Amino acid sequence: MILPVYLYGHPILRKVTRDISPDYPNLKPLLDNMFETLHNADGIGLAAPQIGLEDRILVVDLNPLAEQDASLKDFRQVFINAHIIERDGTEETVEEGCLSIPGIYEKVPRKNRIRIRYLDGNLQPHDEVFESYKARVIQHEYDHLEGILFIDHIAGIRKQLIRSKLNKIMKGDVKCSYKVNPAPKK
Repeated sequence: MILPVYLYGHPILRKVTRDISPDYPNLKPLLDNMFETLHNADGIGLAAPQIGLEDRILVVDLNPLAEQDASLKDFRQVFINAHIIERDGTEETVEEGCLSIPGIYEKVPRKNRIRIRYLDGNLQPHDEVFESYKARVIQHEYDHLEGILFIDHIAGIRKQLIRSKLNKIMKGDVKCSYKVNPAPKK
């Protein structure tokens, strides 16, 4: 089932998520729905807050980028109760976008190597290191679990330049090719 993506300005996007328990109800269907929603929106990552949940769950599928970078082929992963325990390597600045902030792309600095502990879709534990673009996408989605958006990483002057676009998104004045849930009216 394709779920609506919550847009910038919705309070759920600023909440810190909580770990889930092993008896979390309907986990498999939720993960299937998250991947279906992600693919429908032509995205590469989706975190639970983006579909209205305060749970520490994110999915990543980098297969759409495999033609440009063969190392991304077959990278389709679930991260449950994820916790980044180390960020290191060099800082790289790369343009990012977000399904919750449609039409806005900004250059974001991030470390190019992370170590993360998480459970997979079968609730099996992992402690892994990811580098390069995989690390970037995981960090972007992980930020959602911490109530952080990619625009929080950009310079103040850049935020001022995109303020009117952000205000339009908050008002629901945005066209998307996927189902959305705009911020509640104040």
